[in-house]
Amino acid sequence: MNRQLTFVLLIMLIPIIISCSNVEINASEDRNGDMTHSITDFSNESISFNGVPERIVVLSNGDLDMITALGGKVVGRPNASLPDSLVELTDVEQIGSTHEIDLEKVTYVQPEIVIGHTQMNLGDRPTIESLGAKMVLSHAQSVTDIQEQLQLFGEMLQQEDKANQLINSIDEKVEEIAQLQKGADEIRVLLIYGAPGTYMAALPNSLSGHMLELVGAHNIASDFPSLEAFPQYAQLNSERIVEADPHYILLMSHGDSETVKEGFIKEMEQNAAWNQITAVQNNAVDVLPNDLFGSNPGTRITEALDLLVKMFYSNEEQS
Repeated sequence: MNRQLTFVLLIMLIPIIISCSNVEINASEDRNGDMTHSITDFSNESISFNGVPERIVVLSNGDLDMITALGGKVVGRPNASLPDSLVELTDVEQIGSTHEIDLEKVTYVQPEIVIGHTQMNLGDRPTIESLGAKMVLSHAQSVTDIQEQLQLFGEMLQQEDKANQLINSIDEKVEEIAQLQKGADEIRVLLIYGAPGTYMAALPNSLSGHMLELVGAHNIASDFPSLEAFPQYAQLNSERIVEADPHYILLMSHGDSETVKEGFIKEMEQNAAWNQITAVQNNAVDVLPNDLFGSNPGTRITEALDLLVKMFYSNEEQS
């Protein structure tokens, strides 16, 4: 009798079990269909997406380069001049920069995502969210950071394979340069970030300083005390620079590089001791392209490294 009752109960429960199973399967299918996924940005903020974002605003050219390389759909770009590699985005709405966002234009283009800088735009997140968009923050103070940005954006756009290809190409370039350095003589470099009337030495914890390290150059400002307001840079110290005697003095700028160079040379002329420096005597005071060194170059970091290698090692072979 008990066995018969148990059998009857099991028969009655089968439709209920099947029904519950179907609910679980459909819920899983719904989630997969919406492609809900999440990322954690450089500010440690977890951000969720229903599908791949299709309307993206980008506040810097380096991030714009990476988003474009990964197939992202950009509806707003920075005001800065575009490098040749991004000229197809010339007509995209300009929405300001990491320093100043044009909120009216952001509202106009109706983005799903705004990509900004961890330090400079963290305070803008509540405002951007009030406009109905999500803010993804990152930064690049090293080549490794650029690779982590690519990984982050690849996850956001569900282009992980493409992101890994770009990351691997950077690794290959770094390894290639490491092999080239073997047996090379020391190359002493002073790397200066400049704006008219303001000049600072780049430290190893800056992106450009890390690039110098990767190409095997000795950054003569590596032990200069950092500036409180700009911890990746240091105040220029003429006495220590003359003592270190750099082979190269390289200038970077966000703006008109030649104007920055002219201003710096005028400052050097006011201190006769600079004439003793090897870089000055050999006319090795050069301006670096601002699309590769004035800020994060994105995937073009390999071009920036190649430029330094050509400058340092080609000259060394000729000497």
